[in-house]
Amino acid sequence: MAVKLRLKRMGAKQRPFYRIVAADSRSPRDGRFIETVGTYDPIKKPAIITIDEEKVMKWLNNGAEPTDTVRSIFKKEGIMAKFAASKVKASKPKAKKEEVKETEEKPKTTAKKTTTTAKKTITKKATTKKEGK
Repeated sequence: MAVKLRLKRMGAKQRPFYRIVAADSRSPRDGRFIETVGTYDPIKKPAIITIDEEKVMKWLNNGAEPTDTVRSIFKKEGIMAKFAASKVKASKPKAKKEEVKETEEKPKTTAKKTTTTAKKTITKKATTKKEGK
């Protein structure tokens, strides 16, 4: 199931009010949703945005994709930066393994190549090269 974080339109005619919801991507815009994670009121100046950051981070970490509008709201609120930082933190290894430093240089070898051209077979032997310091 592909989950999207998107806006669900509420409110009266000409007075939109949106809920930011986690919903299955196949469900209609104002239809079924899984969980409400925030609200967005564009009528007020400045626009009022309330977001439950813990729920948003949970959904983002579980693979939910925000729509373009929701992504821009999250950027304004600083949530996308926190999510990116948490991904970088999670990808770094917790403990560094001992780095193996090779004191001896291993020679490079090339594989044996065989080419066949109209009754001629050309064979090149493997060569060994040492890298210079």
